[in-house]
Formats: sequence, structure tokens, C-alpha cells
Amino acid sequence: MLRQLREQNNLTLKEAAEYLQKDLSSVSRFELGTFPVRRGDLLALMDLYGVDDKTQRETMLNLCGEVWQTGWWDKYSGDDVWGSTIDGVWLESRAETIRTFTALVVPGLLQTREYAHALIDTVDRHVGAEQVKRWVELRMDRQKILNGNSIQKYEVLFDEAALCRPVGGHEVTRKQLRHLREMADTGNVTIRVLPFDKGAHPSPEGSFTLLGLGAPFSTVAHIESRGGGIYLERGDVDQLVDVYDRLREMSLSPEDSVAFVAARERNLQ
Repeated sequence: MLRQLREQNNLTLKEAAEYLQKDLSSVSRFELGTFPVRRGDLLALMDLYGVDDKTQRETMLNLCGEVWQTGWWDKYSGDDVWGSTIDGVWLESRAETIRTFTALVVPGLLQTREYAHALIDTVDRHVGAEQVKRWVELRMDRQKILNGNSIQKYEVLFDEAALCRPVGGHEVTRKQLRHLREMADTGNVTIRVLPFDKGAHPSPEGSFTLLGLGAPFSTVAHIESRGGGIYLERGDVDQLVDVYDRLREMSLSPEDSVAFVAARERNLQ
């Protein structure tokens, strides 16, 4: 938001830095989100950028305050948890809508404890049992947002492959599929399946998540990688929104998708 306001006023980073009497790199870190802006600097920048609307000023000041506050996730911060992971958890905690396309595994917000443990233990064989347990607990804590009032919509598009690969064996996978059906019945979660017989789809690169934060914030896209999470904002998200909409059009209805999951569960008997 700070970068957008600066660009709208045709100001350079150097000019903004000189106004704050700070070095250019400090303002750059504010805009990149690598270091949170302090309230005094934010007030000065809003004055420089001509932000007179009371609601907009309060929104930005509230966000500035939230960034400096700690949350339940801070107990997981450390050398063993990527900062980009904590960023994702923070975004989830304030998102109004979350839309996910998952190509290979059940997403973390819908994983059972056994499924999460089997998956993490397989992916990160180099760590000990206590570390795996810690990461599983983080994943379970993340799921609490589905029981709150902040998220208005959580929709997951499953490539059929994500439902076919047994993780942790047939019993763990069968319980995971049952959990998906149960979550779909709560009304808080919508599940859609993209079957193999639909052929090629518009996201051969894999999974991604769209987090809608509500006005005045733009949608944020999250792409997980072995090097940490990648986040896209503003115009960079538009293409992924289009891809998601096309994937959704190719997917089964929620009712047919739940039936599809149930059939897959029966096949594991």
C-alpha cells in the first residue's frame, strides 16, 4: 500500500526517504514488508502522500499496529520455521476468503493429525521426532480459523491426484477422506474435485492459494516452494485469479465432489 501511494504521487524512494530523514533502504524495506513501518513514520508518509480520508488513515494505522503485535503463531517463530510460513499464517488469520488449488496433497487447513504427521515425516526425514511434532502442532493450530468468524468462504479445488495418493497408508488416507466429507458438511468449507478425465488443466505448475483480505487490501497469492513461500500482490495476482476461475469451471459441483471423495474412500476398504 505504501508503494502504491508513493507511485500514485510520482515520488521516488529517494524523495520519500529524504522526507523521513532516513536512508533509502529503510523505506524500501517498509514497502517490501521485510521490516514493519513504525507509527510515526507511517503518519509522516500518509501526510506526504496526501492521505486525507479518515477511514483509510485508520485502516493503515490499525494494520501498522497489528504488524507489531504478537499472536499465537509467535511461539513457533524460530530457526526451524521459515519466516514466510509465519507470514502465511498471519495472512490466514485475517483473511475473509481463502481459495486453494491443490495438485498433490490435502492442504494443511484440512489435514488430519495423522495425515500431517505422515506427510511431514516423509518430506523432512532429516529432522527428529520432536521437530516433526512441533510442525504438526503448528498445522493443527492453523485450522482453528475454520471455527471462527473471520473466514466467510474457504474453497478447495482438488486435482484428483491429491485424493489418490495414499499418505501414511490406507487407514490414514481413509480417515483423511472421511474428514474431508465431514468438513464439507459443516458449511464452512466447499470442496470441488477436478477429475483426471478433464484432461489438461490451466495450472500445470501446481498448487497455489488466493487470500482475500477485504477492502481496501488486494488479494494475495501464496505459492509454496522448497525454498519457502512466495507471495504475489496487486497485478501479479490477476493471472492466478483467472487460472483459479478456469479450474473451478472444470471441476465437479460440491455435491458431486463429496460423492467422488466418498467413492474414493470406499475403494480403500
